[in-house]
Amino acid sequence: MKYYGIFDTALGRLLLVETRGALAGLYFMGQKYQPEPSALAGQGVERDDTRPIFARTLEQIEHYATGQRTRFELPLAPAGTEFQRSVWQALAAIPYGRTDSYGALATAIGRPRAARAVGAAVGRNPISVVIPCHRALGADGALTGFAAGLDCKRRLLALESAGAPE
Repeated sequence: MKYYGIFDTALGRLLLVETRGALAGLYFMGQKYQPEPSALAGQGVERDDTRPIFARTLEQIEHYATGQRTRFELPLAPAGTEFQRSVWQALAAIPYGRTDSYGALATAIGRPRAARAVGAAVGRNPISVVIPCHRALGADGALTGFAAGLDCKRRLLALESAGAPE
């Protein structure tokens, strides 16, 4: 069974999705590629804001937002192609307070010529923040696309910069 919940957090209003006890989605409300709650309900996904995985996620998000947490410890179930999952795994390896380029991510997954495809996979990341797609930058260090918008990406990077351990 799948569930979803909508929550106000220090990072903004979030849509969370659960599959079999694992976090399958974390979206900023209104972001690109975010499933509409009405569409989820139409697919048999039930709204239940009391799911244990949602409580764990929200607690960790709040600690992250206040600089008390630099890593998330949650069961994850992102749905995607094998290529997308390999990109998301490479994203998850970028340490808190650091960034990497799409090209470097492409090299990390053994596909050095696939920077654009990596960028597309980063954009389709269904678990924002926890799988830190905001840490991916252009080759020249420029902020490039972010499904929740560049202002949100700037805020997340600034938060990590301010809270990065020495």
